[in-house]
Amino acid sequence: MNYMGSLLFSLAWRNLWRNRRRTLVILFAIVLGVWAMIFTAAFMRGMSQQVLEDTINNLTGHIQIHASQYLDDPVIDHRFQLLDEALFESLNNPQIKQISSRLRVPAVIASERESTGLIMVGIDPENESGISFLEDSIVEGRYLTDPGDSGIIIGRKLAERLETRLGKRIVLMSQDKDNKITDRGFRIVGLFDTQLEALEKGFVFTGLETSEELLGIKGEVSEISILLYDINQVDVIAAELQQQNPQLDVKTWSQLEPVSKLIVDLYENFHLIWHLIVFLAMGFGIVNTLLMSVFERTREFGLFQSLGLKPGFIMGQVWVESVLLLSIGLLAGNLFAWLSVLATGEGIDVSAFAQGMELAHLSNIIPFVIISKDLILANSVVIILGMLTSLYPAWHASRLVPADAITRV
Repeated sequence: MNYMGSLLFSLAWRNLWRNRRRTLVILFAIVLGVWAMIFTAAFMRGMSQQVLEDTINNLTGHIQIHASQYLDDPVIDHRFQLLDEALFESLNNPQIKQISSRLRVPAVIASERESTGLIMVGIDPENESGISFLEDSIVEGRYLTDPGDSGIIIGRKLAERLETRLGKRIVLMSQDKDNKITDRGFRIVGLFDTQLEALEKGFVFTGLETSEELLGIKGEVSEISILLYDINQVDVIAAELQQQNPQLDVKTWSQLEPVSKLIVDLYENFHLIWHLIVFLAMGFGIVNTLLMSVFERTREFGLFQSLGLKPGFIMGQVWVESVLLLSIGLLAGNLFAWLSVLATGEGIDVSAFAQGMELAHLSNIIPFVIISKDLILANSVVIILGMLTSLYPAWHASRLVPADAITRV
């Protein structure tokens, strides 16, 4: 048995290189196909993860809790008590990693020269740290020190629009709990910079207690943002929180950002479709190469059978040739794909298309991410479908009639 296996492998390896040029051409096609599968999957995976991470970090979290009408009309009237006993107990869940409560209302900001509408967000700096982008995106000045910090943090693009800078004073106006216009002066203590320009122009941050004082309320918030240890538990935890707090509105990140969810799902499902498209191109080449090899060796196969070798041996020889061809192509393709991803470093810079990228919820730098799931999928598609496509040439070779095959010119 070992001898026959060794003979089968030796014959397959020799015949594989009988026509070196043809073998190298199909090997190049397989390597290119495998490289395209893995490299494209890494690109799509990078975009998918970036969209997901940016969506969660951009003040969304995994789950958010609001007053029942806040999402339809996000004004100061739709707020709820932070220290509600039932709410406090429901948030005491081992699956919850971090919680941040915010007072988030529309406002108007004015500098000495310009004014614009935006969203004022009152935060507890300690709780907000790590659940959103803010602390890590400070590029000038400082982060807020405590909920009573009277300073304000604005985006760098907003500062340019208002023609102001760090250390200058601005005025923030909004509606208080009695629906009266209230305003207060703030000194700019920090500037933040993000990949999404809309965040820099659309949000300002101050202390939670400071914003409460401005709006004339105490102990009430607009939203609670929740970060979990495991994102796969989002739907389960959200359902539990909604059941325990029926008077509030509990939403997951996918419900709050359906466009981001659609983009993530699109990237996830694109992998298999792309793999199948690439393999169809490779599959024709594999079948063509093996069939040409079979036709060239018709007399040889006829001689083998006349000497007593069974059709199964002939079929096995052609099939082993296919396996060898696929194995070499897979090894080289995986190696080149890994080196290509390594060469991209932190990702590719698409800042030249910043506005279009923002519409697609993407940042200016798109990373390449290789995960084992994508590698297994790409290699499995090539191995399984490659072996299946090689069955026809192998079957054709085994069905040759010895007398006809030997006399064929």
